[in-house]
Amino acid sequence: MSTVIDVHTHMVSRPYIQRLKTHGGSKYAVKPVPGGREAIHLNGAPFMTLYDEMFDYEQRIKDMNRARVDMSIISLTCPNVFWGGREISAETARQINDDMASAQKTYPDRIRWFATLPWQHADDAKAELERALGLGAVGVMVLGNIAGADLTEEQFAPVWEAIDRHGLPVLLHPTAPQGLEALNMMQFALVASTGFMIDTTLALSRMIFDGFFDRYPKLKIIGGHGGATLPFIIGRLDRCFDTIPACRQKIGRRPSSYARQIYVDSVVYQQSSLALDVEVFGEDNVLYGSDYPHNIGDMIGCLSRVDSLAKSVRIKVRGGNAERIFKL
Repeated sequence: MSTVIDVHTHMVSRPYIQRLKTHGGSKYAVKPVPGGREAIHLNGAPFMTLYDEMFDYEQRIKDMNRARVDMSIISLTCPNVFWGGREISAETARQINDDMASAQKTYPDRIRWFATLPWQHADDAKAELERALGLGAVGVMVLGNIAGADLTEEQFAPVWEAIDRHGLPVLLHPTAPQGLEALNMMQFALVASTGFMIDTTLALSRMIFDGFFDRYPKLKIIGGHGGATLPFIIGRLDRCFDTIPACRQKIGRRPSSYARQIYVDSVVYQQSSLALDVEVFGEDNVLYGSDYPHNIGDMIGCLSRVDSLAKSVRIKVRGGNAERIFKL
């Protein structure tokens, strides 16, 4: 069988969690949730449950072997380092990047990683980008919003410009969406089931309408969780572009024409959803991902859906597309 490369999979560190507990302020807390585990909370709403596997590289390799995954491109998860002051954010990013670089040295044939950046502070983020690339990072991770700020805001432009110069892949991973309280997402773990999808969909749609993909043509955005609801509503974006002048303020072509500039992973839980991703974004733009070791992560299940695709497509999705865009 062909190589399997997981582009959506996470690791955390104990020092990271301790820093979040110490410096998360009034917004973030780490406390128990039903079931006996701890979870990271934002303004009282749980959105990221902690599992032992998030801290254990040896167990990760065992689980990869069991699922027949050859390589994992690991990343930090939400809330990333978008909390604390400037010094804390920069130091925490360095600690995470050093930890992941060390893991790559320990497992050179199995681990690659996305750089974590203190996006709130552009100069620091650019400096850490260069340092992380020197350590072996193969891409960058960002959340769907940065401490409530849209990714298209001017303050982040210097960082995007630097990433674009390198032509890097960027994993766009969701976090708790803006307006969490107004959306009443404290109930039923709605942040995980629905809020994350809102966050990613808003971020990608805003990028399209804002002309982001015209400004930064070399970087490669990977929309987490199959691009969330974007593949389902891309026709609606086109219709709005055709009929609503506000949708044409910054772009001169239909939103669906940007779909082949967007990459997505296979972290979906229906075969029909994966098929729609291939239809909308193209067989060259879909990448295997598992969301391991989150509670809804599923290395084996996500791979089984990929392997149900036509042979010519599944070879690309299993690892061929990742080998190309990450230059592995």
